Amino acid sequence: MDHYTATISWHRSGPDFRSGRYSREHTWQFDGGVTVPASASPHSVPAPYANPANVDPEEAFVAALASCHMLTYLFLASRRGFQVDAYEDEAEGTMTMNERGVPWISAVVLRPKIAYSGSPVPAPTVEAELHHQAHERCYLANSVKTDIQVEPDAKGE
Repeated sequence: MDHYTATISWHRSGPDFRSGRYSREHTWQFDGGVTVPASASPHSVPAPYANPANVDPEEAFVAALASCHMLTYLFLASRRGFQVDAYEDEAEGTMTMNERGVPWISAVVLRPKIAYSGSPVPAPTVEAELHHQAHERCYLANSVKTDIQVEPDAKGE
């Protein structure tokens, strides 16, 4: 069984904690040594208590799903003999209220744009099949109840 770790660190920086007037800035540190500045989303907590320059959990959730899909797609494409040169995704998450009135990211749309070189280049139907397989095999997509849609770039057509 594999385990994954992250250390989340926050420290109070002022006297106004009980009034709710405190910084939500914190750090995420990962086992590889990378430290990421994080904060609450400015959609949830206004400045100056949230820092929009830092990564917020909602953005990280969307990025994690998009990254997992991409890594799975690249693996599958390589196994099928396709030469992928670039992969970009402008993923977007939508927060709505659930049946209990609690906000949640109910949908994530992945918009991958993939550049290939050499031969063969996958036909659109094969690329769609690879995206479907990537979604089915992505660890994170299998771990959440969020609706995840993949809308690949139509190659400018």
